[in-house]
Amino acid sequence: MIKLFVVGFPREMDEMQLAQLFGPHGDIELLTIVRDKFTQHSKGFGFVQMKDMEGAQLAIEALDGMAFGDRTLEVRIAEDKPAPAAPSRRPASMPRYNQQQQPPKPVLAEKKKRPRLSK
Repeated sequence: MIKLFVVGFPREMDEMQLAQLFGPHGDIELLTIVRDKFTQHSKGFGFVQMKDMEGAQLAIEALDGMAFGDRTLEVRIAEDKPAPAAPSRRPASMPRYNQQQQPPKPVLAEKKKRPRLSK
């Protein structure tokens, strides 16, 4: 599967209309329009997963740069983001050290004594 990033389509466009736009160029595996989590209105971008590279290339060639009123459609292959690292158990304030590096030794400050009150 090839994942395409699509931006610039009208915010009123729904999944069915977007599928009709991409359908003639290849088989669509999955189509997602990114929406605001509170209002559920489209943000004007989404992702289309095509079954093969040939269909993805045809869609890019045919649709990239297409004008929709005052907006221009951009279609490109989506970049895969690396998965977020698992959270570690060390506190955020503790720095990380390489295995060859030794953590710095703490500097012990001389403790000041408080003067005694005379009675």
